[in-house]
Amino acid sequence: MKDTMKTLVVDAGHALHIKEVPLPKYNRCQALVKMESCGICNGTDLKIIHGTFKNFHNYPAILGHEGVGRVVEVGDQVRSFKPGDLVLLPFIDEPLDGNYSGFGSFSEYAIIGDLQAYLAEGWGPPSPEFREAYYAQTLIKPSDKVNPVEASMIVTFREVLSAMRRFQFNPNESLLVMGAGPVGLCFTKFAKLLGLGTVICTDIDDEKTALASSMGADYAFNPLKTNLGGELKKLFPQGIDKVVDAVGINDLINQAMELINYNGKICCYGISPELGMNLDWSRAPYNWTIQFVQWPLKIEEYEAHAQVMAWINQGVLEPAQFISHVFDFKDIIQAFALVEEKKPGTKKVVISYS
Repeated sequence: MKDTMKTLVVDAGHALHIKEVPLPKYNRCQALVKMESCGICNGTDLKIIHGTFKNFHNYPAILGHEGVGRVVEVGDQVRSFKPGDLVLLPFIDEPLDGNYSGFGSFSEYAIIGDLQAYLAEGWGPPSPEFREAYYAQTLIKPSDKVNPVEASMIVTFREVLSAMRRFQFNPNESLLVMGAGPVGLCFTKFAKLLGLGTVICTDIDDEKTALASSMGADYAFNPLKTNLGGELKKLFPQGIDKVVDAVGINDLINQAMELINYNGKICCYGISPELGMNLDWSRAPYNWTIQFVQWPLKIEEYEAHAQVMAWINQGVLEPAQFISHVFDFKDIIQAFALVEEKKPGTKKVVISYS
């Protein structure tokens, strides 16, 4: 094995580069992982690139957090993983040759930590900011019905399901999902699996509204072509129980206010680059709630894992349905250009290392 690897780095000027850096080092409670795939996140990755990710200032940064990899070497105290295991969420947790971690899974190799080994040793992970992340670094079982490229979707699935639990989605409630990107499609699909009542999805792209319908949305509207407020009033004269902003556009919050019912909730999951808003609640009911869930705790992602894998293994959740493009790692900059273009029909874009 070489002592260097290729990785994707964004510099302070927002430019992407493939660099050669040293292999990450692992300790007694960690394992070295050869990456198999990593999804491009329209939220975290793009905001780090554009310098709008909240409280992130360390550049140049190694990108990628929706990673899947194969264990190749283990520390002598590792007990939860062995060479050959397929695992979720390998990270780069220390700077490599002056390149900081933007989670780091767009690399040929990364690191996974064995939480049980750390607990047995009586000491915590070396980087406190990654301690909580170790809860979510999970083994994909050989019996799980998912391949390494599709498995990158599990990260998004777990994030969305854990957010839905935080938002306290309940059976039979009405739901409006604003935005039919990969995250909005997950909210739509999961809402039907969890037994919500009427699920409505909106997007300004007709191909995406069609995708939302295929994911189980009872109604899918393009607000540029439809009087959304009028249509929803016909369906729910008293308003909707919950509205999800799955995009991260602050104006959607104001739009949602006149759509919710008495004691309704606006659920903000999309991460806006604008860290402030001008709220006008004159159109809202007298009693209503707004809740932000934009950084699901990793332990909550871990707790969502069993449900996600049960759906996949039962065949009611198919990761491939959420993926539109797979690029080889050597073409990763082209892949990011595609994501930035926001072409109709683009869903999740995944990088493959095989």
